[in-house]
Amino acid sequence: MTVSNGASIAGSFVIALDAVNAPITVNNFLAYVNSGFYDGTDAAATRTVFHRIVPGFVVQGGGYRSFAAGAVPVEKTPGNPIMLEATSLSNVQWSVAMARTATANSATSQFFINLVNNSSSLDPSSTTAGYAVFGAVGSGTAVVSSMITSCSTAIGSECVPTPNIVITLATQTQ
Repeated sequence: MTVSNGASIAGSFVIALDAVNAPITVNNFLAYVNSGFYDGTDAAATRTVFHRIVPGFVVQGGGYRSFAAGAVPVEKTPGNPIMLEATSLSNVQWSVAMARTATANSATSQFFINLVNNSSSLDPSSTTAGYAVFGAVGSGTAVVSSMITSCSTAIGSECVPTPNIVITLATQTQ
């Protein structure tokens, strides 16, 4: 995946997918990659952005179109939600998981990268459904880390990066 904000952030990172332990989630993610949903090579011709950065927690993207500073982000229309997949994978540093609403079976296109070990708060437990991990950043962690420095618009403990961190290329290599 290649990202750029047109200024200080430009580069690529590789997500190693675990289709053995998370086949439903990997197939869902690859459907978005291969259709051009993330990088704007689809019929909608709009790229998605990393719209949520929480330093010391996660960077999240894959659901919103590029937007002007101070504007309300516009969601790109995703496909149908998938079932929350129970896996043995954990939300450790650099793992990649599907974002969802409070409803367990609501994940669509949005995903997040864990910046730290979030297993105690994001893995399934007796009281929470957790978030399905489906891979990990295998190379390019410095590019992901550089996203944190682009925080300029804080909303509580979260950040909306300005300028947008746009997904310019998303491809399946294997």
